[in-house]
Amino acid sequence: MSVDTATVAKIAALARIKLGEDELEAMVPELNGILAWVEQLGEVDVTGVEPMTAVIPNTLRLRDDVIDADPLTGGNKRDAVLSNAPAAEHGFFGVPKVIE
Repeated sequence: MSVDTATVAKIAALARIKLGEDELEAMVPELNGILAWVEQLGEVDVTGVEPMTAVIPNTLRLRDDVIDADPLTGGNKRDAVLSNAPAAEHGFFGVPKVIE
């Protein structure tokens, strides 16, 4: 695929980028080089290669989901938290209804 000045101008207009005539001419070989590189990547044989999300193996570090029994640092503080709420309803924060 080859890019010309009209195509670069259209891409710039779609991206809302203002380019002068000299800048449009400079972008033509840049975009053609990028597209040639992408076409070159399409020629690589990737049969049998599993897709990756990162170049290093990532695993999630899991921990047990337990509530600390300490009253200062632990959980189970719903009543203390809701005591600061302007409106508490059925153990939850009460908020005004928003309808547009």
